[in-house]
Amino acid sequence: MDFTSLSLAYPWEQLPYALFAIILAFTIHEFAHAYVAYKFGDPTAYQQGRVTLNPVAHLDLFGFILIILAGIGWAKPVPVNRYYFKNPRLAGVLVSLAGPLSNLLLAFLCFPLLLLADQFGLGYKGIIELLFMIIKINIVLFIFNLIPLPPLDGYRIIEDLVSNRTRAKMSQYEQYGIFIFLLIFLIPPLNKLLLGPLFQYLVPAIYRALDTFWSLFL
Repeated sequence: MDFTSLSLAYPWEQLPYALFAIILAFTIHEFAHAYVAYKFGDPTAYQQGRVTLNPVAHLDLFGFILIILAGIGWAKPVPVNRYYFKNPRLAGVLVSLAGPLSNLLLAFLCFPLLLLADQFGLGYKGIIELLFMIIKINIVLFIFNLIPLPPLDGYRIIEDLVSNRTRAKMSQYEQYGIFIFLLIFLIPPLNKLLLGPLFQYLVPAIYRALDTFWSLFL
């Protein structure tokens, strides 16, 4: 079988870098959710072994394979029991924000390494390609997870910011929201129309902001 004929979301020459970057990004994202929930008093994720940086605890095999093949996938969702929180709304928002912000933080911390690798001419060793992929994927995940559609973190944040009455109404239509989510991401024309501009402008904008900031020091 000619494996090069398979349609991948990443070119074959970039696949090793993409695999490492995705595993790292998913692990950091889910660990952040679990860690913040644990710090706010919810032991659920901790008891299930999710407060760890071991990728095995967080990766969903099917979701991981799908993101390589189709560009969309998922990790194992972190279980959260809001009844342990003293302030469920505040804790809920912070737990939901922790995942996307951890991805942005990882991109932020990797950027000076990218600039240094470029200055020292380490591109031929693949270091620049790897760091660039880590930064790009983490920026994309930061934006992607803040989209206000279930089951993404952006939707969970809105749930905790609105009134109980609005929250109850949202829960009635949540199942349809997931269907809309799948339609948008699995139908190329909808994906390009609704999400294309979002990633086309925001990802480069965040990348340029990081470049501008770190270039002041390096």
